Amino acid sequence: MITSLKPWPPVVLLGVGPPRLLGYGDARDPESAPGEPRLVDAPLDRAVGRLVAHIRDFRPEAVVTHDAVGQLTGHPDHRRTHQIALLAVEAAGLAHLYPEAGEPRQSTALYAATHSESGVGRLGALLARVGKSVQAASGAYVTTTVGVSPWAEVKWRAVLAQRGEVARERPLPGILARLPAVERDEIIRTESFTRPTPGPVPGDPHRLTA
Repeated sequence: MITSLKPWPPVVLLGVGPPRLLGYGDARDPESAPGEPRLVDAPLDRAVGRLVAHIRDFRPEAVVTHDAVGQLTGHPDHRRTHQIALLAVEAAGLAHLYPEAGEPRQSTALYAATHSESGVGRLGALLARVGKSVQAASGAYVTTTVGVSPWAEVKWRAVLAQRGEVARERPLPGILARLPAVERDEIIRTESFTRPTPGPVPGDPHRLTA
């Protein structure tokens, strides 16, 4: 299993530690992980176990993943990542599941990055122009909206560091790179999330009693 890489430009720019990878290949680039299956083809139980090991080792308070529809464009890796993350966050706190992966650790929050239909704005037309469908969620699905204007410049430098994506016109980084700065900043300065809650919730009004 791959647990770290040499510094990756977006990670360095964002000021976080080295990435921890599950080691699977990209759905559209199987050779990105020679000798391993694509993430979308990997056995679910094994992929969940790999992520559980990372969660128990890193011990995050909050976990952020993609939403259930694949975060706007429906990328198959994004949808699979959502499925694996939901299962792994819950399993990481249960001692009887994946005991070989370390001491149990229950994160307190799970967020899935998403886009509401009303919040897609001009981005929807830009994606449609390059032949991509827009899979936005209803406004009720969004539970948290965060203004990231103070970090927009750093965020944009990290996006530009994905040079292969920026060089092409169809990927989202490439679309954003071809916009005037004012329009681009309007799009990237807000982020939306939905919050599936891991684990039991005290006082759950839907809890059944005997």
